[in-house]
Amino acid sequence: MSDLTNLSIEAAADLVATRALSCVELTDAVLAKIEETDAVVLAYTHVFADEARQAAEMADREIGRGRWRGPLHGIPLGIKDIFYVTGAPTEAGSRAMKGLEAPYEATVVTALREAGAVIVGKTVTHEFAWGANVVPTRNPWRLDCFPGGSSAGSGVSVAVGSAFGALGSDTGGSIRIPASMNGIVGLKPTFGLVSRYGVVPLGSSLDHVGPLTRTVGDCALMLRTIAGHDPQDSGSADVEVPDYRAALEVGVDGLVIGIDREHSLFPGVEDDVRAATEAVIEELRGEGARVVDVRIPELDLGLLTGITILLAESSMYHRRLVREHWAEYEQGTRILVQLGEALPATHYLTAQRVRALIKQRMKQAFQGHGLDALIAPTMPITTVPVDEMERIDETGESPRTLILHHSFLANVTGQPALTIPCGFDRDTLPIGVQLLGRPFGESTLFRIARAYERRHDWHQRRPDLQAAAAAR
Repeated sequence: MSDLTNLSIEAAADLVATRALSCVELTDAVLAKIEETDAVVLAYTHVFADEARQAAEMADREIGRGRWRGPLHGIPLGIKDIFYVTGAPTEAGSRAMKGLEAPYEATVVTALREAGAVIVGKTVTHEFAWGANVVPTRNPWRLDCFPGGSSAGSGVSVAVGSAFGALGSDTGGSIRIPASMNGIVGLKPTFGLVSRYGVVPLGSSLDHVGPLTRTVGDCALMLRTIAGHDPQDSGSADVEVPDYRAALEVGVDGLVIGIDREHSLFPGVEDDVRAATEAVIEELRGEGARVVDVRIPELDLGLLTGITILLAESSMYHRRLVREHWAEYEQGTRILVQLGEALPATHYLTAQRVRALIKQRMKQAFQGHGLDALIAPTMPITTVPVDEMERIDETGESPRTLILHHSFLANVTGQPALTIPCGFDRDTLPIGVQLLGRPFGESTLFRIARAYERRHDWHQRRPDLQAAAAAR
């Protein structure tokens, strides 16, 4: 039964649709995988075993009557614990929200349910998605290493097979970072493409909702289900949602991919990460893409600009809650909230002006060079031991700032950004490569990513928890 958890969503959906596999079998396999792995990796904060089996039984009955809803019907998924799910706690990883039951459900969760998906549980998040505290979730490739955040549980659950896919949120890289660290696919969509209604906010102008999956096709499939205009979300864009899988196999011949080597391959990038990124570039060039060198100096301002905006916007949401539940907040989160309240308005306004400049320069570069995407390592490093996360080197850099170096930019500009696995370093830790595209250009990113993915088996490799424990 555990072999079923190695299937992609697309492969499982084909079996379910033809009734060669039941939804109950699929759900039981995932629940068994949770039982097998979660005591070690701690990806889930709540598991809905009974509810999931009931949903799977209902899905089987519907399919048996010829009412197959589509490729997510009967597929077990995990939901990050900042999404409102009715009938279950939404605690956002914080004691300050312990036991909170949402009065309504997040738009994207409802969309998944309407597609027939089976929700198996809520996955671990850093407190309020800030990433300041140490979560119990462990990296399945090496248990003493950082699993990524803030969508830590979502990334780990997909990597070990205790979910076929998962929802995450991304304010500065919180989908792409755990996806890269766990050797899976993760997408931060274009700002406004996916509703954030019913999602505990972090930074209102930086927050995005997106999928984490094992394959590019699965990611495209999940995005099609959750994307779309939502009048309940003030930032929602009213755009047509295409079939993102339609052009997956077209290839990259004729596409133009840019690389800003000074920004993306700066000296802080580890040698193995640099080599893997260069290898991806050469493969795409060999497949017919035109790769051009570009230089956009303003990209170097993305991280500082994003953090400044985030500090101010996050403090707005927490202004009352932190006063009422002061003692229940983790110290690191509380400090960041306080820092945001102390941030001068001039700093926030300056950051917004710099943000507008970065977006303008990015648009000029894409138009001037005819770019379809920018490519970079998802992170300059793979991961680090958890107890080294606060280390500061002689240059003043810490693993936290390095991890965010490439990811925060896409939140500042609102462009889509997709990470896919592209190999392993010398310690057998996954490496990710990131594609940043034109606004609402997700289809093109999927097309590029699939052209690379189909030549490799990185997405088929699974962590060995016994080996991960021994490597500590």
